Amino acid sequence: MSKKTFLPIVLFGLGAAASFGQDATIKLPPPQKTGGMPLMEALNARKSTRKFIKNRPVSDQVLSDLLWATWGFNREDKRTAPTAVNAQELDVYVLRDDGVWLYDARLNSLLRVYHEDVRAATVIDAVPQPFAADAPITLVYVSDTTKLPPKIGRPEWSLMNTGFLAQNAYLYCASVGLGTVVRGSFPPADLAKAMHLKETQTITLCQCIGWPE
Repeated sequence: MSKKTFLPIVLFGLGAAASFGQDATIKLPPPQKTGGMPLMEALNARKSTRKFIKNRPVSDQVLSDLLWATWGFNREDKRTAPTAVNAQELDVYVLRDDGVWLYDARLNSLLRVYHEDVRAATVIDAVPQPFAADAPITLVYVSDTTKLPPKIGRPEWSLMNTGFLAQNAYLYCASVGLGTVVRGSFPPADLAKAMHLKETQTITLCQCIGWPE
């Protein structure tokens, strides 16, 4: 290969890498932790929604507030939802049309895991749920068993803990007019593969979120 040919290839590769690097992380705006709907009103408004406005996106500010309410830090090393023995073994993934993202609560950022839209992979043929493709966001709750304490840790803890996170998301959605619904019917093995999860990670629940019709 000549030097004339080699140089453009190198420059192209560096440019592509830089472009990917810029897209690999989304820094979310700081979550708004004050104000909002009173708790009792949010509880009264809480419901499941299965009809979403297909092409209406959720802004980065709303997403930041949602993720903080669901699983953010509200004290040093402590979260907005409890976990048994404070294991904090859960991760929240965000599925959108631009790929699979991991919520990093400490950095208040989304870290790209995969670049393709895999929301359709959350649906199984036996339980048709076409609304899953209309919701702009699907949260996927994932347990990492390596974070559970040895000897006393039990996998079923993660199912209980997921419920706390999902209810936080429900209440936030109710407070701002978003629609949401949890979904326990999903193909765990196929979805884990589509999301490029590790063998030690187990999906516990999916939750569609978007603006209701």
